[in-house]
Amino acid sequence: MIGKRRIRGDEHGLNLGIAYNFKMGLAYFMRKSPPSVVYWLGDNLYLNITNRCPNHCYFCFRNFRGGIEGFNLKLDKEPKTNDAIKELGKVINSRYWREVVFCGFGEPLERLDCLLEITRWIKEHYGKVVRVDTNGQGCLLNEGRDVVRELKEAGVGKLSVSLNAHDKETYNYVCKPTFENAFESVLDFVEEGRRELDTEITVVTIPEVDISRVREMARKMGVKLRLREYIPFFW
Repeated sequence: MIGKRRIRGDEHGLNLGIAYNFKMGLAYFMRKSPPSVVYWLGDNLYLNITNRCPNHCYFCFRNFRGGIEGFNLKLDKEPKTNDAIKELGKVINSRYWREVVFCGFGEPLERLDCLLEITRWIKEHYGKVVRVDTNGQGCLLNEGRDVVRELKEAGVGKLSVSLNAHDKETYNYVCKPTFENAFESVLDFVEEGRRELDTEITVVTIPEVDISRVREMARKMGVKLRLREYIPFFW
């Protein structure tokens, strides 16, 4: 009979070393692979059109990884709108996609005009559901524009707004926004969005956030709440 074998210390260290080297090798591969403007996860197709963002969230995935699922999301430069459409055209009809989502290593509303033009192209040629994942600061980034109305008219159907805090003090602490009135602007954006589009708020389950208070905020605003698991990075 074969019994359980205790792993010796040197074997344990070897296993850890193999795991570490694998992770480092994957990170190296993503750095060496060309940046991805278009990538996919499951049944959703994603657009990574900028790496700019007015927030500096301590828990942001891009602080710890160069990409996801083998896709390098660190852009060397922002793609021109026509180039992004060209890349999208290579894969959008290759299989069934539930949604096309503007979400990458930056805030997509940093490039509102690019986003609108691509959305119009998607709706005209393929009629896909288009979602924008945003930090909700689109009106601060595009002062004087009716961002929600423009999104709706272009064909955006869904908004997913990252709230990640139950009050302004917590938001400023965990998200470190460039704009002083960012939290208030996010709440206003959610209110505007829910009147025109299918809108949800999301929260990463970091320890600083009081989830019960966020649930109550979502209930009062009349929007869905989606929790996103916080995975600490220790390597």
